Amino acid sequence: MGTSKKRKSYTPEYRREAARLVIDTDRTIAAVAREIGVGEQLLGRWVHAERARTGGDGVAPLDLDERAELERLRREGAELRMDNEFLGKAAAFFASKQNPRSGSR
Repeated sequence: MGTSKKRKSYTPEYRREAARLVIDTDRTIAAVAREIGVGEQLLGRWVHAERARTGGDGVAPLDLDERAELERLRREGAELRMDNEFLGKAAAFFASKQNPRSGSR
C-alpha cells in the first residue's frame, strides 16, 4: 500500500555515452543494455535520439583494422580482469597463511 518505486534518473551525458557505445562499437542494443544495466527499449530510445541529434551515425564505422584492434583490446581486458581476480584470491590465501589464528605460544 503506497509503495511506489522511484524511477532512476540518467543525465543527458550518460544517455549520450550509452548511445555512443552502441553506435561507435556496432554492438547490439541488447548487449550494451545488459552490460550497463538498463532496459533495451530505453537504450533504444537513447540511440535513436543520439542518431537524430548527430544527423546519423556522426562518425565513420570502424574499418577492419580498427575492429580487429577493438576485439584484441576486449580480449586483453577480459584476460587482465581474470588475472586481477586470481591475484586477489592468491593474496588473500597467502595472507591467511601468514597470519594463523592466534594460539598459545
